[in-house]
Amino acid sequence: MNYEYVKNYYGVPAEYGRIVIVAGERGVIVEDRGNYIGVLFDKDKPGVISNCHPTWEVEYCGIGKPRKMTRSQQRYQRYLEYGDSFDNFRQFLSWDCDKERSWNK
Repeated sequence: MNYEYVKNYYGVPAEYGRIVIVAGERGVIVEDRGNYIGVLFDKDKPGVISNCHPTWEVEYCGIGKPRKMTRSQQRYQRYLEYGDSFDNFRQFLSWDCDKERSWNK
């Protein structure tokens, strides 16, 4: 997440944690998405990241702190990533709750 392409090509101060106002909506940059910036808007739940063009109605402000996802939101993100390997959600939960997983330590 270095945002070098966006910084160099568009000449904007994009970086992780930068507060932005896009088309009147306040948010925080949380991901480098190549030609776009990934913005977590204040109105959205943590984990819902929107692609925004770095120059289209974007006002760059100071540095902020992105909101953390809840444990259940983190588990759902893992399910989206690993869920195809299981026959059902119960099998996934059994695997996910294993004490050996890095997120359970």
